[in-house]
Amino acid sequence: MQLKLEVAPLVNLITILTHLEQSIVPLLTTLGSWSYILLFAVIFLETGMVVFPFLPGESLIFLASTMAATHSDALSIQILVPVFFVAAVIGDTVNFEIGRHLIRLPWLQRHLPQSKQQRAQQFFAKYGAKAVMFGRFVPLVRTFVPLSAGAAKMPQPTFAIWNLVGVGIWVSVGCSLGYFFGSISFVQNHLSLCFLGIMAAALIPATVVALIKTWRQRTTLNLK
Repeated sequence: MQLKLEVAPLVNLITILTHLEQSIVPLLTTLGSWSYILLFAVIFLETGMVVFPFLPGESLIFLASTMAATHSDALSIQILVPVFFVAAVIGDTVNFEIGRHLIRLPWLQRHLPQSKQQRAQQFFAKYGAKAVMFGRFVPLVRTFVPLSAGAAKMPQPTFAIWNLVGVGIWVSVGCSLGYFFGSISFVQNHLSLCFLGIMAAALIPATVVALIKTWRQRTTLNLK
């Protein structure tokens, strides 16, 4: 009896994972317009609040766009594109302003050497446009680039222009690839399997990094 109780949650989890479509679509249909608000909030928090860098970014855009292709009654790609674009732009702008105001705090001024502040300012003066635009495509990095740019006193108009360019490309590519992926007949017939494959692929980099870190720690201990 106890074994059945322990196995039941695992069976339920496997059932949900192998039938994601049957779980997600009814939920999106029930939420209606709130689905877009929820997606907006996730993208905004991932880019606008430095404490949420672990939230999904391009993976969420890709999967939502795929759902829009397979179930246009639940999600509309015409609405998703501006929702993701506005959420990312506002998130980056808020993060930039946080950086601009944080650097003015007396406590931070006392504990952050002027030499480091000057190096940061020189970096963004020289590479700021590239950092803002291309940093958008790197998970974790895109959360800290706007904050650092604001703290390094990067001109707000310059940041705004390159942020719009970077976000525009990021959202366009993510939505286009996701929508095209969802238009493939095999994907439409095996949506849950494809989603599981994407999730597994997304975990590979983090797994590799964790294994390398563990191996280095063990090697260091053995050398000692």
